[in-house]
Amino acid sequence: MSRAGARDASGSSGSSATSRVLAVPGVPADGHGAEAAAPPAGGRGTGLATLPADGDASGRPRPRPRSGRAGAWAELLRLPALFTVPGDALAGAAAAGTRPGRRTLLAIGSSLCLYEAGMALNDWADRAEDAVERPHRPIPSGRIRPAAALAAACGLTGAGLALAAAAGRRALAVAAPLAGSVWAYDLFLKHTPAGPAAMAAARGLDLLLGAAATSGGTRAALPSAALLGSHTLAVTAVSRRETTGGSVLAPSAALATTGVLTRLVAGHHRTRLPAGRWAAAAPGLSGSKRAAGAPDAGDVLTAALGAAYAATAARPYFHATLNPSPPLTQRAVGGGIRATIPLQAALAARAGAPATSLLIAALAPAGRMFARRAAMRKVSIT
Repeated sequence: MSRAGARDASGSSGSSATSRVLAVPGVPADGHGAEAAAPPAGGRGTGLATLPADGDASGRPRPRPRSGRAGAWAELLRLPALFTVPGDALAGAAAAGTRPGRRTLLAIGSSLCLYEAGMALNDWADRAEDAVERPHRPIPSGRIRPAAALAAACGLTGAGLALAAAAGRRALAVAAPLAGSVWAYDLFLKHTPAGPAAMAAARGLDLLLGAAATSGGTRAALPSAALLGSHTLAVTAVSRRETTGGSVLAPSAALATTGVLTRLVAGHHRTRLPAGRWAAAAPGLSGSKRAAGAPDAGDVLTAALGAAYAATAARPYFHATLNPSPPLTQRAVGGGIRATIPLQAALAARAGAPATSLLIAALAPAGRMFARRAAMRKVSIT
């Protein structure tokens, strides 16, 4: 959630690439490709834009025109990546076997705040590196003061913890280590071998936050958290080489992980929760009315969402395996980030929550639309 994960999978550079994947919690045409490419979770330099968009013939980035205070903060916080966040809490609520409610909304608010705290903190921590590699970013360009970015990270962290506390003590008990993982990742772990694991832990904790807030417990949601964390781990590992390329191992491992996760999510029967939800969603395929041997409606939806997840992530991973150049590695990171939403939706469908799964799935086109509009506004300014 680069939140902690956000920046890594969504876009960082070199070793700091893993700082924007949480996407958690994590992903844009501002020089952080995955962030630009994915409306929805954290590494730098994952942008799909090629050199002419941000640099001159020598490859040096060109300073960008000032876009106003609001635009600078939107760029710092990478707003399009927020669409990957609500699905964590919603999938967690589904995995716990409880319908989303007021406390689920509080958990989503907490997640959004902690995610954005990680975004602001990541740029603050990387301000010296950005001054050399990305002088157009909000902090090195002078549009946002370092102290203001750090204050925003602190304020958003406090707000996230307060919202979690409003959802209950058990939710706060999950949000506290989630916030800790965000800060630890951005300040200490992103350049270490522990970086991808920290990002994966943040995304998994974000899903558990939704379960704890909605039902008061997390045990039933642990398998879903592990699956989502494994996906985040794979994306973050790829993002660490997004600016240099040259790694066949990371994208090939991510491709294998995608296959395994698709099989685990969609390859066996969904959790058998009360059938009323499925009866309401597809009465013709439920109970005694379903023909013998006909597929269960829940399994069909889960399989379809699992296929969407695989299709979104596998192709760019495969291309990066064949040719691990920086542009294809960046596309692989962007594809992995975008795949977070269909994976969240598949996990909710697997848990027997069709309405929740379809709500999560709808975040993908909404995020793409928001990202396109943000890009158009940026083009009009520049």
